[in-house]
Amino acid sequence: MEVKVLSLTEPFATLIKEKLKLIETRSWKTSYRGELYIHASMTEIAKHDKNDKELMSLIETKQLNYGYIICKCNLVDCIYMTKEYVENMKKNNHQEYICGEYTEGRYAWILEDIKPLDNPIKAKGQLSIWNYYNELEIMELMKDIEYGWIDKHNNKHSVVNEKYAKNYILQSPNEIIKNKIGVCWDQVELERYFFKGNDWNVKTYFIVHDDGDKCPTHTFLTYEKNNKYYWFEHSWERFRGIHEYDSLKELLKDIKDKFIKYELCDNYVLENLMLYEYKKPKYHISTQEFFEHCNNSIRIF
Repeated sequence: MEVKVLSLTEPFATLIKEKLKLIETRSWKTSYRGELYIHASMTEIAKHDKNDKELMSLIETKQLNYGYIICKCNLVDCIYMTKEYVENMKKNNHQEYICGEYTEGRYAWILEDIKPLDNPIKAKGQLSIWNYYNELEIMELMKDIEYGWIDKHNNKHSVVNEKYAKNYILQSPNEIIKNKIGVCWDQVELERYFFKGNDWNVKTYFIVHDDGDKCPTHTFLTYEKNNKYYWFEHSWERFRGIHEYDSLKELLKDIKDKFIKYELCDNYVLENLMLYEYKKPKYHISTQEFFEHCNNSIRIF
């Protein structure tokens, strides 16, 4: 189940949580209606808001939770602000008026059923309305993704063969969801997309045995949560699941050992075995371009 979230700077997120602010003002219209979670961004209170004594007096005894999803509510309407609407708010709802930016041409998002979370959720946040998933939900969302690849002509292939090197194209997350197929290179980008709202120190890795021939590889995603390290694996069916470790070093060693045993069948040259930590690549790049992207990244060993 995806959770819809809206990030606000403080003190406005906390004002909503405390039911002191029931309208969120935005420059843009939304057609979304339904359950909406409120996230307090990491951005410090703006100077002009901090200097607004009347505004700040509303939260002087309240705890601020920078970087956490702190409450949920229902977004029930989105009203275009006319001159009359703005004047009415200024005249008849002073507290709400000072808790937003009321200008003709903006929009008033009407919030109801506000409920603080007993256990706020740490998250990075994003612009606009964004989706938050926990790791179990992400694994569930990926259950229909099969192992395989898409070529330049959008044909599906279930086996990595001699055509792969010259015809493979890295898919975007939306394309993977649509095509329901992807090798580990693709699937890691889908995982990266799902994880991006979480504040879990997500990293992605590329391991390769560069033997000058087939060059077997694997990509995988890791994250840190509550002082533990996790390997999130979907494409490698033998190890599909979420694996917990006490340290990143232990995690990377375990994957290295499994790669040597199950992908290389213990037949390898140590000098040819390399691991890189890599950032998000461009979509629609070729096999060679993906290799170059990873090879120009941070080498671990």
